[in-house]
Amino acid sequence: MKPNKMQQALAATGTAAGHMISEFGTRGIARIVAGTGVDFVMIDMEHTGYDTERIADLCSWFRAVDVAPMVRVPQGLYHFCARTLDAGALGIMVANVETAAQAKEIVDACKYAPLGKRGVALGGAHNDFVMPNPTEYFRYANENTTVVCMIESPIGIANVDAIAATPGVDVLWVGHFDLTQAMGIPAQFQHPDFHAAINAVVAAARKHGKQAGIQPNSLDQAKEWRAVGFNVISWMMDYGVYRNALAQGVKDIRAILAGA
Repeated sequence: MKPNKMQQALAATGTAAGHMISEFGTRGIARIVAGTGVDFVMIDMEHTGYDTERIADLCSWFRAVDVAPMVRVPQGLYHFCARTLDAGALGIMVANVETAAQAKEIVDACKYAPLGKRGVALGGAHNDFVMPNPTEYFRYANENTTVVCMIESPIGIANVDAIAATPGVDVLWVGHFDLTQAMGIPAQFQHPDFHAAINAVVAAARKHGKQAGIQPNSLDQAKEWRAVGFNVISWMMDYGVYRNALAQGVKDIRAILAGA
């Protein structure tokens, strides 16, 4: 089974850096992203048109490089979680987890017994088409597979300690736009209620030995949230990086043209 670079980075430095793939699901994206040195990608299946086959392709391409492929599935249902892991993903992100019971269902779909209830199929894409030793593989897969629960509502905040305490949950991830919208303070990231909420997430993660993740919109925001205690940070959507870089490049070219 491919090693999980996110987990390796966390073990080595206590932090991990990633990027979200939601538009550029091309055969070259894995090599492009690997060249940046990121630890993981989060392939977005919730807000995109990616189907199961495209997810399988992306997982395969990312398995050819050292970046850990994670997938944000549309819902925490068994057929999304288990099938995506069988396709080669090394982690699953589920949006708007609000209770420990939901978190346990996600763990059950992602982890093998005795930690979960994931069905067994060996020797496929998740094993690089090599038949593993079953006992060794089940143990390693449970350790190597990352379960990310997104906290995106006041109910999730109220239950964050119980979610963090759920065995098999690895990362608490704040969906900051959804959370502020659900709180009635859309995009007000300096609001005291939002500050209290993200501090509660970080506190729960630390208390239970879990990680705290988030995807900031700027470097200043990244610095602010790192200071709060977030240690898993994803840098923007792929199209955002492309749009911003292209916009700056076009602005520079227009200045050159104007001065010629």
